[in-house]
Amino acid sequence: MRTKRDNQQWMLDLALNMRGRVQNFERDEWETPSRAHNYRMLPKMWRKKAEHDESLAKQSEKQGFLMTALEHYENAVEAYRMAQHPIFYDDNPVKIYLHNKLNEMVDRRSALSPYPIERVEIPFDDGKTISCLLHLLPDRRKAPCVIYVPGMDQSKEYFPKVMNNLGINRGMHVITMDGPGQGNSNIQKIRAVGDNYERAGAAVIDYLMTRKEVDSTKIGIYGVSMGSYWSLRLASYDHRPAAVASGVACFNPNNTIFSVSSPRFKQMFMYMSGIDDEDEFDKMANKMTVKGYIEKIKCPTLLATGEFDPLCPLEDAIEVFNDLKARRELWVIEDQFHPLWNIPNLGKLDCHHYIMDWLQRALVKGKTNEDRIAYVANKGEGPFSDCEWTPTINTGEAYF
Repeated sequence: MRTKRDNQQWMLDLALNMRGRVQNFERDEWETPSRAHNYRMLPKMWRKKAEHDESLAKQSEKQGFLMTALEHYENAVEAYRMAQHPIFYDDNPVKIYLHNKLNEMVDRRSALSPYPIERVEIPFDDGKTISCLLHLLPDRRKAPCVIYVPGMDQSKEYFPKVMNNLGINRGMHVITMDGPGQGNSNIQKIRAVGDNYERAGAAVIDYLMTRKEVDSTKIGIYGVSMGSYWSLRLASYDHRPAAVASGVACFNPNNTIFSVSSPRFKQMFMYMSGIDDEDEFDKMANKMTVKGYIEKIKCPTLLATGEFDPLCPLEDAIEVFNDLKARRELWVIEDQFHPLWNIPNLGKLDCHHYIMDWLQRALVKGKTNEDRIAYVANKGEGPFSDCEWTPTINTGEAYF
């Protein structure tokens, strides 16, 4: 056992057995492709699905049904990604095998993609690299580019989907990164500590500045979940981006995610940080906040959060919004939690669609709102409608 809450593993296993989830328990749908009775079964259940998806893809490709094959490879990518993720031990041979299978599926998917996808390895500390996937518009024209900053349980393969690329569809390139503690960075032991993520993100921006396809004056950042924290820290560190969108809020991870939420979050992030001693980790995690950084952001900023997200109490989101000095907008999604996928407020779409709309408007048209808070109702017309809201609380007051 590495953490004091590891003795609650039986509760985590029970939740997985009964609810099909190890976190974000407010959500009703199961995360697992088939029933896993305890946490140790997760890699196997996801691997079995991945292998089936892979076999379907290869058979479809053999028959010449390339679009069907592409969809199956898309599913195989996600399943292999999820299979390797719950193994949080360095140099684990099963994790390495599954990670290699993930890479194989990504390359097979890219070969069938209707637009160019490039693997990019950006030099980082001590001869290591930040691994990225660069999704380019089919004609490779000069255009805005969005940097996608994944969450704790994501990696560069998660977003965007090739079959419905929300950036390409809106006339923007997208680059997704395995920042410190994510995906291939875990294999290389690039740790999620200190300002490593900010420096890695700045290196990605340096790279984009060299690409003729990218309009260097129109680079945006989109961070999700733990990426909502990293994206804001990156925008406070590097002022070259023209806009930042921070959704599925976890703006101050030191507040709730490692203390009162699922024990799995801390177990996972200790691996991502490379810290085995809990007391040492707590000292590091105590500094994981945007307080003192958010004021340094200069570009237009969008914050999006569920009204009852346990990883970011609404009072935290409002405090972050109030501390912003740049053009700012906050979306509060009625009755929603963490994450913001498949939600009734948006007609069962994910928040990705609307946040990419906001980024398109910000980067392509240079248009954003200032000091706007929107309350996105369950049966409303979405965050761009007439839904301005004055919060019922001030900074430092509890929301319910």
